[in-house]
Amino acid sequence: MPGSERPEKYLRWRVRIGDPADRRHRRWPLALLGSGLTELPDDGGSGLTELPDDGTAPGLPERGTRTGPPGSRPGRAGRRRGPVGPWHQVFVGRMVVTAGSVDRLRRLLDHPVSLARVRRVTVVVQEWQIPQRGWSGRLGPLPHLLTQRVRTPRDDRGRVVVEIEVRWSVPLRSVLVAVLPLLLPVRPMPTPGGPEVTAQDVFPEWLGAGPRLDAIAGELPGSDDIRPYDIVLRPGDAAPGTAGGATGPSYREVCTVDRYGAASPVGDGFGVGRTSVLLDLEHAVPVGRYGPFGPAAPRAELTFPSDPDGRGWRIVGPDGLDRGGRLDRRWPAEEVRAALDGIGVLDCRAIPGRYPEAEAALLLHLVLAGVLVHAPELPPACAAHLADELVELLAGPLPDRPGPAPARYADLDWEARAVRQRRAAMRRHGREFALPRLTVDAFPGFGRLPSVSALLVTRRLAYVLDAVAAIEAQSYPELEIVLCLHGVGLPADLRTRLARCTRQLEIVEVPAGQSFGEAVGAATARARGSLVTKFDDDDTYGPEHVWDLVLARHHSGATLVGKPAEFVYVETLGTTVRRDAGAPESFAPVVAGGTMLIGRGDLEEVGGWRPVPRSVDRGLIDRVRRAGGLIYRTHPLGYVYQRRSAGHTWDPGLEYFLRDAGAQWSGLPRHAEFGTASVRESTPDLATAGPAGPLPSGRGPAGPVLTRADSSRPPRGGFPASPGADDDVPRRRGGSTVGHCRLL
Repeated sequence: MPGSERPEKYLRWRVRIGDPADRRHRRWPLALLGSGLTELPDDGGSGLTELPDDGTAPGLPERGTRTGPPGSRPGRAGRRRGPVGPWHQVFVGRMVVTAGSVDRLRRLLDHPVSLARVRRVTVVVQEWQIPQRGWSGRLGPLPHLLTQRVRTPRDDRGRVVVEIEVRWSVPLRSVLVAVLPLLLPVRPMPTPGGPEVTAQDVFPEWLGAGPRLDAIAGELPGSDDIRPYDIVLRPGDAAPGTAGGATGPSYREVCTVDRYGAASPVGDGFGVGRTSVLLDLEHAVPVGRYGPFGPAAPRAELTFPSDPDGRGWRIVGPDGLDRGGRLDRRWPAEEVRAALDGIGVLDCRAIPGRYPEAEAALLLHLVLAGVLVHAPELPPACAAHLADELVELLAGPLPDRPGPAPARYADLDWEARAVRQRRAAMRRHGREFALPRLTVDAFPGFGRLPSVSALLVTRRLAYVLDAVAAIEAQSYPELEIVLCLHGVGLPADLRTRLARCTRQLEIVEVPAGQSFGEAVGAATARARGSLVTKFDDDDTYGPEHVWDLVLARHHSGATLVGKPAEFVYVETLGTTVRRDAGAPESFAPVVAGGTMLIGRGDLEEVGGWRPVPRSVDRGLIDRVRRAGGLIYRTHPLGYVYQRRSAGHTWDPGLEYFLRDAGAQWSGLPRHAEFGTASVRESTPDLATAGPAGPLPSGRGPAGPVLTRADSSRPPRGGFPASPGADDDVPRRRGGSTVGHCRLL
């Protein structure tokens, strides 16, 4: 038991998270009746984020006083909600935690009760639904584990009970971090190295759970061999307290934080000394929320009614929509996010700027809910806590193409605006992306994104330059290209032109005797990225395509992510159709093969690529699902599947792609999200907002166009780009790798 004082011991304790009026939360085991009780009601109350100077939890009796015995009923003395001393000096023999949902269970990670040490824990979630049928959750690492028992509902939805017993006591937070992967997918960001991070005497709501994240109260432990932590998150400027007796340092860097975010350094896209609001993307991004979009989509309004403390807010919209909350709660309640289904635009014209940091955090959560948020009069104090990229997308005018733009383009502009807002919020404010930037001075290598290897396997030399240019034009910085030539040699003139590529380019030659699956495996063996994604040689990819996949993998926790083949260019008709390919931003049975992204370790764990001549993508998807993994389908923008008149081994007929088709375009949709429109042809917010990176100049079905997303950056390569590639091409079987060329 850490701490110099003797621990406060209890045989039993109960923790309830949710609405106290919900009778389902009162189904306690008989052995727990009369034990202590801590309640975290859904009343929009205070988020318990910082420990007072005396070390007790906020809102609890002062140290050394009691309002009644453990578990006493409400009376004149008030209800007992915690121990006398601080939670990190409390030992509980058996603790039962009950929550209405997994979202509510995660609240304990940001509460001081998570520091109590426990030996036996029962976690009850009243309303749980399996993310996808066939998924298999796994208990995370937990030291000294003796027994575990999991009871899930037979119909994949209902009450879940998890019982854990350990040999030696551990913090309740450690148990919760281990239990969460049983209930929902969790997939940490891959990195070759990273610091140990701990929050000392503060509970920021964005900290979340992870293999390198911790929260403690009191002194930092000391060590003569290796410092226990690398980064310490503190609520103020005071130096962290460290335990005596150790001569070595306990930390390297201190970062000042509060419940909403952390102080930003110079050059982070925020102002000097401004606080960047941070988000726990694994929790803040809802699944299954996408659309509707367009100028005719239903609208709602965010208002801030006059009340004594000015912290209340309400969302009012059509069909009786009237939901509210408070700025001092952690995030919009699940009921509020559910009520936004069917809302396309949220007008936020009356943001008072009284609590700018909390208001900025609210806007971020609403953006992640999938609605297009419009705040034309965003107060400067509120904008100061948001990335410049996102401020432009929030405050700029709504999409309005000059001239008589067709409805299909108008709706697409509004959809792209919402997607860009969500993308900017995730990559600029997500903890895994923003925290490394805040500590880049102390750990320069910590700020690097996960490396991605783009696999391009082809036997059609005429498509190579265009396909490589499409990958080179991606805005994601940590990206290498692995070009695998299947059964064809590389002519000298083509090799010379590829040498001008500004990305790291690896060239692999595979004999025609090997199957297509073996060729993809050979390309993967040459890849050096932590993540692997597959490009096809004649499909169309927008400049943000890889970014979208990396973000989707992180917030969904899925093993494999991709995009749907929703936009299909039919060569025989010279037309792009938008078809119903399933619900975006949700777990799905399949994704388009030319968009798949998976971790290198996950790929090897499930057995890699099958050595088959066709349906290689389906083979990997089947292996992932048999291993208990999840497939996640993100939004469809930035990818057009090219359906040629010949060259496909799978041919369901033209009717398959025209069935349930919606909007249609002659040629390719000319839009910056697809890398097929010039700045002048795109709407102002789509052309200028955010670090989209250079777009490829190309020659496709829509004709030659020059595309740029950021005029301050020159084009990377100068290759002529055209639609990318599809893996369903005629394939001949081949042998072993005969050549390897690395071009830098």
